Amino acid sequence: MSLSFRHSEILDIARREGKVTVEGLAEHFDVTLQTIRRDLTDLAEAGKLERVHGGAVLPSGVTNIGYEERRGLFKEAKQRIAKACALEVPEDSSVFLNIGTSTEAVAHELLRHRNLLVVTNNMNVPGILVGNPDCQIVVTGGQLRRADGGLVGKLTTEAISQFKFDLAVIGCSALDEDGDMLDFDIQEVGVSQALLRQSRKVFLVADHSKFRRTAPARIASISEVDAVFTDQPLPKTLEDRCREWGLRVIVAR
Repeated sequence: MSLSFRHSEILDIARREGKVTVEGLAEHFDVTLQTIRRDLTDLAEAGKLERVHGGAVLPSGVTNIGYEERRGLFKEAKQRIAKACALEVPEDSSVFLNIGTSTEAVAHELLRHRNLLVVTNNMNVPGILVGNPDCQIVVTGGQLRRADGGLVGKLTTEAISQFKFDLAVIGCSALDEDGDMLDFDIQEVGVSQALLRQSRKVFLVADHSKFRRTAPARIASISEVDAVFTDQPLPKTLEDRCREWGLRVIVAR
């Protein structure tokens, strides 16, 4: 089988299934694991796939990767980001945590914080923070998005409008060179925009994969947040913009 044909079929499988694995592709093409690793590296360097542990995923599109899949991606990086972010979450404060696997990681790091009021539209967060007896938990209303346990829509934004949070910790699906935070769900975009209006401070938590992806809906410029927590240095163009804006970027190595 020619190399170009194999690359093309790998991309077809990735588009169809959302992810490809080294072992699965090696069996499918009857080639060695090393051959497939080289193929995936070539496709990643061409910007057509993004390497993850054991395989690769599509780097961008108009639909997001499945939630359970995202939960397992870059898990250690998200934990480092969450630890760095939690260090700057003050005790005796009101905090909003929105939808996302990175914000869930932050929730885990808040289990020892004292006297917190945490408001969330992420149905997974209360199950984490219930282990902290010093944390009062409020869940917004809204339409349940079964795919990830998120609450979105008019009821959610109306609930947010009743608060003025000390801090909101938000995620995004992608972050482009212009510094725009992007997402796939327009209703979730509305929630994030409401948080920017109703929070004294906003922290963005985003692992390095978000720098190489894209999504169709714009949330806002990261110049509107107070700090970005990530696991690798920003791309040069974006780093320069952040420096111009005076935006704090914390790289959790």
